[in-house]
Amino acid sequence: MKDPVTAVTGITYDRESIEHWLSTAEDVTCPYTKQPLPRDSELTPNHMLRRLIQAWCIENAKNGIDPIPTPKSPLNKSVVLKLLRELNAPQVHVSTLKKIDAIVNENEKNRKFMEETSGATKAMVLFFIKCFKEGRTEGLEEALRILHLIWSPTNDNKQIVKENFDLVQSIIWILQTDMDNHVTVKIHAVAVLKMVVEYASSCLLERLKPDFFKETVKILQENISQQAVKSVLQVLNEVCPWGRNRIKIVEAGAVFELVEMELQKPDKNITELIFCLLAHLCSCADGRAQLLNHAGGIAMLAKRTLRVSPATDDRAIHILALIAKFSATQEVLSEMLRVGGVAKLCMVIQADCAAYLKKKAREVLRLHSKVWSNSPCIDVYLLTRYPR
Repeated sequence: MKDPVTAVTGITYDRESIEHWLSTAEDVTCPYTKQPLPRDSELTPNHMLRRLIQAWCIENAKNGIDPIPTPKSPLNKSVVLKLLRELNAPQVHVSTLKKIDAIVNENEKNRKFMEETSGATKAMVLFFIKCFKEGRTEGLEEALRILHLIWSPTNDNKQIVKENFDLVQSIIWILQTDMDNHVTVKIHAVAVLKMVVEYASSCLLERLKPDFFKETVKILQENISQQAVKSVLQVLNEVCPWGRNRIKIVEAGAVFELVEMELQKPDKNITELIFCLLAHLCSCADGRAQLLNHAGGIAMLAKRTLRVSPATDDRAIHILALIAKFSATQEVLSEMLRVGGVAKLCMVIQADCAAYLKKKAREVLRLHSKVWSNSPCIDVYLLTRYPR
């Protein structure tokens, strides 16, 4: 034992072990007496036994026994509420945030306690908004990290972010502001933004300003971390269907950055998010125009098809179909042939793909069969599909 505590049944256990039992056992009973034991049962520190254990460790130090430090007292509600009240005092709010940060980083139990008993989420949100309105940056890194660690999608928390336009604006302001350790701050800010967008109302998502998209696309361009990139892609996919957001994302230069990113052959999860977003953006004329203006746009679509996942294949063929149907100039059709787009569509028809994907690919080929009929890949496809 390192931290002996006594349960209401009078039996002493090690704190870590009995807390694990209380949180995971299906039928919670006292392991020794088999009496019912509430999950929120109070555990009383057994100070006498702890002192005996520490004394024994000291006596046996010569045998390689490490001393056991005096455990910290468990969190209690009054301590946490006092810390949250101190956030309103400018002269101590940075040191207070550091104390809270240390508490939530210590263990999962502290994080859960902080959220369930004190409303720390609301306190952090109000702190962001206050910093935004006053133009102060001190303590933002700690506050972002705290919110990211303690967030849980309870009904109260969802209500806090649902219509909170000021919170979104404050996070965008954080992304725009130069400050110490700016990379870490941006990583945490994007993670918080992802949580907010996931539970924001459609009304809030429709009101997003161009700055929102400029700053999020800038994260893609800077590629500060894989997790930040993934969070931004999830955010943009989430907000894309609402209002004029597709146009705003295109105007922020997202299509070019997405193609550039995919040319680096990122992980499968990133690729699927990229192709999903590209499919949304290419459903509008400006999005398709940006893709076609990139020298490697169509080539990238062709190259990645049948190489990543069925989800990527679905989106890639969908984008090629949109291009063939709505943006099929002679130059575009020639490029599709030259960079392997037509050949890849033929391969999809012959590959072990879902029937609906083969049907889609066949429809694209039929759209411009007269233009592509002299292509060697079409001849090969016909010979293998219909042998003499």
